[in-house]
Amino acid sequence: MNRFFNMDNKFFVFMGRVADLLLLNFLCILCCIPIVTAGASITALYYVTLKMARDEESYIVRSFFRSFKQNFKQATIINIIMLLTAAVLFIDLRIARAGSGAMYKGLFSLFIAFALIYAMILLYIYPILAKFFNSVKNTFVNAFLMSVRHLPLTLLMLVISASPLLLMWLFAYVSYAQFTSILIMLFILMGFSTLAYWKSKIFVKIFDNYIPKDENDENDEEKNELKEA
Repeated sequence: MNRFFNMDNKFFVFMGRVADLLLLNFLCILCCIPIVTAGASITALYYVTLKMARDEESYIVRSFFRSFKQNFKQATIINIIMLLTAAVLFIDLRIARAGSGAMYKGLFSLFIAFALIYAMILLYIYPILAKFFNSVKNTFVNAFLMSVRHLPLTLLMLVISASPLLLMWLFAYVSYAQFTSILIMLFILMGFSTLAYWKSKIFVKIFDNYIPKDENDENDEEKNELKEA
């Protein structure tokens, strides 16, 4: 019985992690509402989950808003660029899909390839910004280079990112509407933070390749210098 009430018990550790993810998810959604601040919010989300993935001590609220403030300018610029790019890609895909003939089919395939590259960059860019000092331009370049260099892990994380949609499609296909509703509720409560945490487990292994050893051995809350990707 004493073992059960020990705070180091796996049950309490698990519940503590769930509570942290619930709080972190709430903060992320709240700070994404103005849309223009979404980049800084997602960066702050990854700043905290990368620490959680390393089992580093971190105060959720303080760490979140520290990163939010520190990366606000660069994250906002990146967010605007990504939103504009997404809008252009969406319009191009709609136009190419609506057309007929070999040219339009070729353009549609080309834009699908661009969309995949966009998704790969989007996957990496905010975690890189959360972890490393760099210019906006080099953050984009490193996001692309890392995503290609670690392509198997990149594809795995894309599947993780798409897993809620895949599960909702599966439940809808088999007519399990109740499970779909439960899944949507869980995603709203802790979906963003949970997906970021799972991906951060992979990101820490990738990022260790780009952190100088003397910096990697230090356990602090500062961002790292990025070795050339």
